[in-house]
Amino acid sequence: MKKIITNGTIILKDGLMKQNILIDGDTIVGFTTDIPEGYEVIDAMGHYVAPGFVDVHTHGRNAFDTMDGIYEAIDTISVNCMKTGVTSVLPTTMTQSIPLTKRAIQNCVDYMGHENGAKIAGVHMEGPFIEVKKKGAQPGEYVLAPSIEQFEEMVNGNHQAIALITVAPEVVGMPSFIHYLNNLGITVSMGHTNANYEEAKAGFREGITHSTHTYNAMNGFTHREPGAVGAIFDSDDVYAELILDGIHVHFAAAKTLIKEKGIGKVCLITDSMEAAGLHEGKYQLGGQGVYVKNGEARLADGTLAGSVLNMNVAVKNAYQKLHLPIYEAVRMASYNPAMSINRHEIGEIAPNKKADLLVINDNIDILKVLIDGEEKYTA
Repeated sequence: MKKIITNGTIILKDGLMKQNILIDGDTIVGFTTDIPEGYEVIDAMGHYVAPGFVDVHTHGRNAFDTMDGIYEAIDTISVNCMKTGVTSVLPTTMTQSIPLTKRAIQNCVDYMGHENGAKIAGVHMEGPFIEVKKKGAQPGEYVLAPSIEQFEEMVNGNHQAIALITVAPEVVGMPSFIHYLNNLGITVSMGHTNANYEEAKAGFREGITHSTHTYNAMNGFTHREPGAVGAIFDSDDVYAELILDGIHVHFAAAKTLIKEKGIGKVCLITDSMEAAGLHEGKYQLGGQGVYVKNGEARLADGTLAGSVLNMNVAVKNAYQKLHLPIYEAVRMASYNPAMSINRHEIGEIAPNKKADLLVINDNIDILKVLIDGEEKYTA
């Protein structure tokens, strides 16, 4: 089916454009100022047309978690991510037992290609190969030393489905494990780490190209010990995740990260957990009780435990709180995360890219969602 999106302002990765978007099947084929015959017209009604958001770090939402390992969970996550503008997502596992992790990954693999909402672009394994001293809300009893054998057991032959994995670079034996993961084409991220500046830089030299929820669960920047955060600032090739809810990271610190990294290397994430989209109350994350109040999700001891953030709100915060141009705010939620996991067919409005598109207003409300050229959601 050929379609054309008219009467919208197109958000490109580096600017805005007033043209119509031509779609053939699941692919963007070009731009035009007229309306050719034979095209189904989708009227953007004067709003913005944005690339679909790509969330490379989300545990769950609407009462379900990736670790539930059942169809209903991953389907609920897919559908409700889509309603926040996410068209491609990496369901994210927790540091948990090998059998539970294996089941969760297999469940994601089985769902791929049958999505009712956001496409599953792979799995993000957050742990278990992390540093227990910086475990955050990860259950410490399941933290493992680097092990190809245990990784293989969890993945169960589904190597191609693992898009991203979070590790602590300073742990003994990690360099060879990073090389193994890189050879499989998996993006390796630094997170839940006690690394100092030198250890983090060494990890980047070994092949880490991404940082997990930057600033959180890692050593911060000071003038005598730059820490893992300083190493991220100082490494041009490393993408930096950012939870832009104003809770995990102060907006001033978010501005600093963007200035240090440049707009092309920051990836907005939600790190959302099962309470996202629901009311305040008690929920679960990794088998632990999480208490949600005033927009914050915390363990009983006060440790932050994921977020209840929606991706369109993260983009809104970048646009309205950080005062970025709308195309830069959108880029951090679409093009950058897609590039960070080497998914070059998504994350951008350009010829030969997938027709994963949003119609949004100036408040970043999601008015319409197209995935692979099909209208999947209208507010």
